[in-house]
Formats: sequence, structure tokens, C-alpha cells
Amino acid sequence: MYDIATRVRVLGLLTGDRSVNSVSRETGVSRSAIRAWQSRLEPLPRLLHHATPCRGPAERAAYAYLLGLYLGDGCISPHPRGGQYLRIACADAWPGLIEFCRAAILAVRPGDKVSVQQRRGCVAVTAYGHHWTCLFPQHGPGKKHERRIVLEDWQREIVDACPWEFLRGLIHSDGCRITNWTTRVVGGVSKRYEYPRYFFTNTSDDIRRLCTDTLTRVGVRWTVLARGSVPFNVSVARRDSVALMDAHIGPKH
Repeated sequence: MYDIATRVRVLGLLTGDRSVNSVSRETGVSRSAIRAWQSRLEPLPRLLHHATPCRGPAERAAYAYLLGLYLGDGCISPHPRGGQYLRIACADAWPGLIEFCRAAILAVRPGDKVSVQQRRGCVAVTAYGHHWTCLFPQHGPGKKHERRIVLEDWQREIVDACPWEFLRGLIHSDGCRITNWTTRVVGGVSKRYEYPRYFFTNTSDDIRRLCTDTLTRVGVRWTVLARGSVPFNVSVARRDSVALMDAHIGPKH
């Protein structure tokens, strides 16, 4: 919910030749919201529903992990009769990840129902409830990489308290651990040299920044590798940092 001062400030940018699209990109406010404010500045009263008030996540570590999964491969959609669906897409190749995701949802919202639905090339772990938009206020229209992604203060407190769980969710969604190789000439003989590397790949600048800020906080050294002209690959290749990741992240199974 945006306050009146924010609404006035955003509408004040619509001067001269400024379009709603350009103001939306600058402020992160959706175009539909800006157009609605042009007709009515004051917020409409919220409708009450039968659900209990949102009390936040029941388990903080599980929420940090689920937040990482959501930022990578999650979405929220409304139910026609109220409430929302949370869906996390999990690759078929990682059945253990599907169970990790399901367990995290049940730990965060013990009263909600969780189902597993087969889709083409993946499994959608889905939960219905009335508070998913409360728990994930980053939800909004459009794709995540096309809008601002900023954690609320209470989310930041959880990530600061459970950084490895948050990183684990990010890596399990949009990351991987691979074995790279190169060749070295030793004594005139070319030898193959292998080494492990972690990657986190996401096209959202904000989500990558959340990842790298958290990596730095836990003492992991990282670099950003460009694919073409877009630097959206976060790489961890230093031996000590990879060992630290191995100790805390664990495989997708």
C-alpha cells in the first residue's frame, strides 16, 4: 500500500511529455496503479475476509530458504474466490529439491495445503493460502527482472539471521555447482586441471545484488562473469569459498 505522499510525488512526475511508462520505470510503481491514482488519489478501504491476520512466517530459517526459491523460480497468482496460489517451479531432474521446497512451505505456513503438479519439464510445488502476498511483498505485475525487488525490513532481519538458508534457496533455484577444467603446462607437458565452481544466474540486478551482498556477508569471494554484454552470472571459484559453499549449501539431489 502506497501512502498519499508517495502517490502525489509519482503523479507529480507526469509533467510535460512524460509518459506513464517512463514514470513507472523510474519509480517501480506499476502503470495500472499510476492510472488508478489519476482517477482516485485516496486508497480504497480494504475488504475484510474470513482469513486470520497474517502473523508472518512460522519458521524463520525455512522462510529464508523459501524466499530464495521464490526470488529465483516462484510466482504468486490470485484465486478467483480470494486468497492466492504460491507456485515454485522445480526441475524434474532434482526430486530432492521438490521435497525441500514442500517441507519449507509447510514449515512457513503449517496450515496451508501443498500439492505437486507435473508440468512440461518441471514440477510446480503449489500452496494455497490468504497470506502469500503478505509474506512475499515483492509480488507484483510483470516479470521480476523488470521491476524493483527490495526486501522489507522484517525480511532483511530474517536474511541477516539466516544468510546460508537464503543463499541455499537462491542456488537451489537459479544456481548450480559444476566442474570446470583448464589445461596447464607442467615441465613441458600439458595437463588437464579440474576445479569446482558455483554459479548463480539471474537477469534481475536487484536479485543478483541480494545474492552478492549475502555472499560477502558470510565471507564468500565472488566475481561477476558476463554472457555477451550482460553481466548476470555470479561466480564462486576460489577454493576456500567453494569449500565454504559446499559445507553450507548442499546439493539439490
